[in-house]
Amino acid sequence: MSGDVARILAAAAHGEFPPPDGRTTVVPQPNARDAGVLAFTAHSVVFTDEDPEWVRAELAATASDPLAASMNPGFLAALMARTGRHMNTVDLLTVAGALPGAPELPLREIEDPGHPRVARAMKFRDEVRVWAADGGVVILGRGVAGRWEAAIEVEEDVRHRGLGRALALAARHLTPGSVVWAQQSPGNARSVRVFQAAGYRPVASEALLVAG
Repeated sequence: MSGDVARILAAAAHGEFPPPDGRTTVVPQPNARDAGVLAFTAHSVVFTDEDPEWVRAELAATASDPLAASMNPGFLAALMARTGRHMNTVDLLTVAGALPGAPELPLREIEDPGHPRVARAMKFRDEVRVWAADGGVVILGRGVAGRWEAAIEVEEDVRHRGLGRALALAARHLTPGSVVWAQQSPGNARSVRVFQAAGYRPVASEALLVAG
């Protein structure tokens, strides 16, 4: 990974966070695809190619609490309007260290680029790889600032059998990097519990702005 966002993420993955000073850091986008907001404890990072002075003025105008300003709906709406992007949700961003060896869960890799799960993942990540298990899939790819990200899907009729945790744990064995990241919608409590049970630690909240 390279660039300001990459350095911030790499430090956070090892427990080194921005200072909890109530401020917002504005840095350039790591690439044309990735723009958004990271909210750590009492410090936010906005990664965008927009004018930093505009960002700071909009933050001041849309929220009275500087600790919550970057995730305030008014600010996010203004940022989307300014950039012509949209977003799906504010996620909980989590991270876990890589594990040695192959995963215990039997997996088979899906190499068809036209497969729906592969095609969908490629809209948001590079170097995408997908593995299938009986009743679920695990997806790996390079996301924001080149970080390795994991996502999982579990079919409804095999839920509550530990497959989600096994898939999330498998991603820690499969990742080529030293750590692997994953996002969960805070409202999806089941997903949050699954990733934390597999050893993923909460790091920040994240709002990604998607072009197109």
